[in-house]
Amino acid sequence: MRQRYPHFSASDTERAGVSEPEHGWGGPWTERKLEAFAKYVRAYLTIMKNQPHWKKIYFDGFAGSGTRDVENSKLKQQLSILPEEEALYKGSAERVLAIDGFAFDFYYFIDHDEGALTQLRERLEGLPQSAGKKLIFRPGDCNSHLLDLANALKQNQTYAALVFLDPFGMQVKWESIEALRGTRSDVWILIPSGVIVNRLLDKKGELQNVQKLETFFGLSEQEIRERFYKTEVSPTLFGQEEQISKITRPIERIAEIYVERLKTVWTHVTEKPLCLRNSRGVPIFHFVFASGNPTAKKIAAQILDKT
Repeated sequence: MRQRYPHFSASDTERAGVSEPEHGWGGPWTERKLEAFAKYVRAYLTIMKNQPHWKKIYFDGFAGSGTRDVENSKLKQQLSILPEEEALYKGSAERVLAIDGFAFDFYYFIDHDEGALTQLRERLEGLPQSAGKKLIFRPGDCNSHLLDLANALKQNQTYAALVFLDPFGMQVKWESIEALRGTRSDVWILIPSGVIVNRLLDKKGELQNVQKLETFFGLSEQEIRERFYKTEVSPTLFGQEEQISKITRPIERIAEIYVERLKTVWTHVTEKPLCLRNSRGVPIFHFVFASGNPTAKKIAAQILDKT
């Protein structure tokens, strides 16, 4: 069955306020991701308000207590995580609920840490902007809940979901992303391109954590090697010798390949993800949008261009 999508037109883009000049846009780089996302949520709800036949679901797969702090000091040291990088993991729940005049029919907040989720629930339910809104809190693995969401969207095509996946690392499995194919879903996902994935792609191509990479990209080991490594044959005293080396610009290539993979699920994906860098200027994350709707992509791309 052909998937039905809400009708988004060029006038919708203007009505949503995306084409208007943005004053004071951005702020500290750690806020760029959530500022971009919040602006899209407002545009999304503005358009969907005129299409009441759609039941709107907001799905936050890594809601937690509202922060994404890394508590393991050894892990921080291994990943060279800076203090301002930790600030990036602050959740979006309060920002989404604070959007005046518009609302989702259901708000799903997921996290593997049940204690953190309880803290989030206590805080959100005490906010005046939560009044009258259906907030649902589910502990457990995001991947399992994504599969449940995909099944629900396929069974009832009057539901539309805006999915926000803001993991610290590589917790999102490709099979969970792929399950959303054919659904009415708009997805924002944070790719840990520089902070984790690039470090698993070691320079010598030993790939000690290749299974993690396979699960993340949905690619075989051979496909990963073909995309991230090159082999050169050099003559030596003992004959020909193969030398394996990592490609140049691997972090950018990680983002490009993930975009390519997303295009196998959704037809409209932002070509230039938002690149987030640490204070040293090193790319650590890429923030990308995917949808089945061309105008939704246009809105997201305009927002990212303004950051």
